[in-house]
Amino acid sequence: MTSPFNTLSDYSKDRSRSYSQQFVLGGEDLQAAGEKAVAAALGRAGEQVDLLKSEYADRALALLRIPEETADLEAAGAALDALSDGADLLIFFGTGGSSLGGQTLAQFAGWSIPGQMALDQKRRPRTRFYDNLDAATLEKALEPGRLEKTRFVVTSKSGGTTETLAQAMSAIAAVDAAGLSDKVSSLFLGVTEPDKPGKRNGLRDLFAARGIPMLEHDTEIGGRYSCLTNVGLIPAMARGVDAAEVRAGARAVVAELLSAETPEHCAPAVGAATMVALMETQGIRNLVMMPYDDRLGRFSAWFVQLWAESLGKDGKGSTPMACLGPLDQHSQLQLFMDGPREHLLTIMRTGDAPQLPKIDSKMAKLAGVDFMAGRSVADVVNAQSHAVPEALVKAGRPVRTMDIPKLDAFAMGALLMHFMIETILAGRMIGIDPFDQPAVELAKVLTRERLTAG
Repeated sequence: MTSPFNTLSDYSKDRSRSYSQQFVLGGEDLQAAGEKAVAAALGRAGEQVDLLKSEYADRALALLRIPEETADLEAAGAALDALSDGADLLIFFGTGGSSLGGQTLAQFAGWSIPGQMALDQKRRPRTRFYDNLDAATLEKALEPGRLEKTRFVVTSKSGGTTETLAQAMSAIAAVDAAGLSDKVSSLFLGVTEPDKPGKRNGLRDLFAARGIPMLEHDTEIGGRYSCLTNVGLIPAMARGVDAAEVRAGARAVVAELLSAETPEHCAPAVGAATMVALMETQGIRNLVMMPYDDRLGRFSAWFVQLWAESLGKDGKGSTPMACLGPLDQHSQLQLFMDGPREHLLTIMRTGDAPQLPKIDSKMAKLAGVDFMAGRSVADVVNAQSHAVPEALVKAGRPVRTMDIPKLDAFAMGALLMHFMIETILAGRMIGIDPFDQPAVELAKVLTRERLTAG
């Protein structure tokens, strides 16, 4: 028995529908109970969809309007071009939401392994992301011999992020030590909020003192939701991604939200209602994001922060988990299939994998895997990505499949916006603010206190 919640199936006729999703809630007992709970949750989701519509109309939620903007992309593109002149390597400093969205889009463009340098066909500077503060790693990143050809993009919305300031100050000191003090202003670019009366912005003060150019971080869109602002789109553009197409995909999802007559016609609302219903009635505690495409590996990491930091408050929420298929079939699938009944998997499948290489028939026979003879590697992955959700359903486990026929910039923008809206709706449905992070702020305060006392 399959769920009726298959909201975007006819993507072949409508370019704006760049993905489809379908939930199967498990065995027949779970399916029946789950669908009843989801139907009730959809009513609650409808109230929140209406609120988002009004926030769009009143311009009260900047996230819903950012896909319509263009001027900031022009400014970002010009700044990136100037920074990249004569560069071999672009280093991005930032943590959490100031990095994961950019990593997601950069990986889609061909940057496959965290920390690995990649050179695209247009011979842009290589890109490297340092989102975790570690002394040994940072020391290696700032080796004197290559600093003249290295450029730095430093992002912090508040301008006071401890880790990012430590990276920025260390990089400037290394450039000075390498005898490049007079070039500092051409080697760095900052992204931070504009001046606010009475509010200190350490990054802005630091960079202004050295004449380093800065772009303004949107004041109304915070870290984990900033992937569609210049924060996420500068790394995307550095890898050759069409930022306007990313925003067009996001805009299509917002348009569907605005035109939805009922929440059943809004894919993020269906997702939010199903997640909340299963959390509240079926004991689901863990949400597993498992794409079967290396280009979406960092997307899973981005989703983990988005969901965890948005919903994990007041004793509520659920634990997101980042996985990658087929890799994690060999490490975590045993738990998902036969462990506690508290996992909901989202299996993401793409339809544009290359059909080469092919598996040699003679070697397949010699290896005892005749069923692979003549098949492409994409065929193998595709079979696995369909077999796993089937197996989960047979084991009575809930699963969502998301099919992306073509993983292009448009689809990436649509997916990013889908999950941000889904997260906002789910948070509001369980009665929490999806935009703050009070526990994280407390940890920042205590870190400052320890360093001050030390």
